[in-house]
Amino acid sequence: MKIGTRGSRLALWQAHFVQAELRKHGIESELEIIKTQGDRVQHLGFDKLEGKGFFTKEIEDALLAGQIDCAVHSLKDLPTNQPDGLVLAALSYRASVEDVILVHQDRVVKGKPFSLADGATVGTSSNRRKAILHDLHPGLLPVDIRGNVPTRMKKALSGELDAVVLAAAGLERLELDLSGLLVIKPSPREFVPAPGQGVMAIQTREEDIEMRKKLSLLHHPVVGECTNVERTVLNLMQGGCSMPLGVYCEKDQLGNYHVWASYAASATAPLVRVQVSRSTRAGLPEEVVEQLLSVQV
Repeated sequence: MKIGTRGSRLALWQAHFVQAELRKHGIESELEIIKTQGDRVQHLGFDKLEGKGFFTKEIEDALLAGQIDCAVHSLKDLPTNQPDGLVLAALSYRASVEDVILVHQDRVVKGKPFSLADGATVGTSSNRRKAILHDLHPGLLPVDIRGNVPTRMKKALSGELDAVVLAAAGLERLELDLSGLLVIKPSPREFVPAPGQGVMAIQTREEDIEMRKKLSLLHHPVVGECTNVERTVLNLMQGGCSMPLGVYCEKDQLGNYHVWASYAASATAPLVRVQVSRSTRAGLPEEVVEQLLSVQV
């Protein structure tokens, strides 16, 4: 089995994880590293890149061409509409969903939101993160940063920036040394993550039934249910990676679904927050969207 993946440390960690899970079922595989637009163009923010799927398109093209048998992606990087001929065969366990704010230890100001002074520089290229930061601490100065997880972390560690915002999942999976940094982990119900954050998606060709059967052995159904709600909200909002939209869905022990969502028209526009709970997923994403769009700010 040939597995397509990006070449970053985190992408390779994810691909090796899937390889190990497949091996538990007696399935051997090899990796094929594919460079995407998002890897090649490092000087532009996400909102300046053309189209959607700039971390996935080249890998999906290789899948459609039969050069690889399946692909491992971060679910939050995948556009909500699959290209014709491709399907998601499995979703992984969900790592910590939170965003983490890493603050240089010499820039910590106690008593301020996120322990950061007015005028502090915070590295992130995500409009969603910028909008939430602006809502919770309007005095911060977001700075666009690109690069892999260790590169972005070092911008706070070196003092080039006062802080950076990164996904907890990537930091955990790479087991990065965060000593020298104050680690702030806000609740995902307040600092609402990207739809699908913390989940790996395994994609294959729709027609390849045998491959789909093999990959389905790795699927986590509850993760599938919750992320489907999150990604349906994103789809209904007609958004991509650059939309300032956060959606997080939990399923409790009684089988009820709880959704937290935040949305802003731009990175500096007022932030709308909603929370919706229901006993069924039917109509749940639609209700979240209706509430997000009905609030006048």
